Amino acid sequence: MMKGLELCEQYFREAGMPLLNREFPSLIHRMAAGLVGDGSDCFGYDDDISRDHDWGPGFCIWLNQSDYGSFSRDLEEALHKLPAGFKGYNPRNISVWGTDRVGVFETGEFYLKFTGLNRVPETVDEWLMIPESNLAACTNGRVFHDPLGEFTIWRKNLLDFYPEDVRLKKIAARCMTCGQSGQYNFPRCLKRKEFFSAQYAETKFCADIISMVFLLNRKYSPFYKWMHRALKELSLLGKWTFNMISRLVASRNYTIKEKIIEEMSLKLIEEIRNQGLSSSESTFLADHGPEVISHIQDRDLKKRNVWVG
Repeated sequence: MMKGLELCEQYFREAGMPLLNREFPSLIHRMAAGLVGDGSDCFGYDDDISRDHDWGPGFCIWLNQSDYGSFSRDLEEALHKLPAGFKGYNPRNISVWGTDRVGVFETGEFYLKFTGLNRVPETVDEWLMIPESNLAACTNGRVFHDPLGEFTIWRKNLLDFYPEDVRLKKIAARCMTCGQSGQYNFPRCLKRKEFFSAQYAETKFCADIISMVFLLNRKYSPFYKWMHRALKELSLLGKWTFNMISRLVASRNYTIKEKIIEEMSLKLIEEIRNQGLSSSESTFLADHGPEVISHIQDRDLKKRNVWVG
């Protein structure tokens, strides 16, 4: 099966580019094109199941504000002239929530959808308010064409990752919640036979551990449906964490689950210490949150609740 990202790039180069060159020769060198955003195809995680909605030939065109105002309507009309199917693949089956995954966009508005800002974040608060999965979504995929480089520059500024103080604040918060949910509350819930709460604590622990591993790799964690799978792409603890979580969720033995949670916690503590973020000898993750906070340079951020990030 051809991956959606590959299909869309071929569709752009073999069908889209000739049309754009023919009908917009003065604009082609000022636009960017690619496939970025929501959808498994943008991450390269699409499979046979993905084809039932919002999958198939298509691409995004990004314009600056002035060009968007002048040309967006004509461009949209021109794109309707492209073949709906391509290389034997059916047209995109657009769902109710997938109407804005391909087409013509103004660059600032495109990023506004994901970040709440029509510019690159500038302050720690602006960075902190954006969900990690949103930053993953607006920096995934591939840019097929960008002669001016304006879209690519914006994209690179986000891919350069959080300012270090923001990264540290998030790592500190994950230390607190992972320690609380996995090492502390999971066994306590089991002792009380609160099995729903124990399951929730296990899931919370896994989600926050994954987020922490992404932060330690300086990568954005994607939407929850893909976050476990995406671990395998990380050079630092990625495959190890993927395998440990797979073992954890597959086990039906609570004693084994507790041992896996403890082993994972100790491994993450080791890496936090290796990165020079904590000097504590504690085996409890939550004890390392304040240690990580102590490395933050921004005085206001340093004073904030260690649990929030």
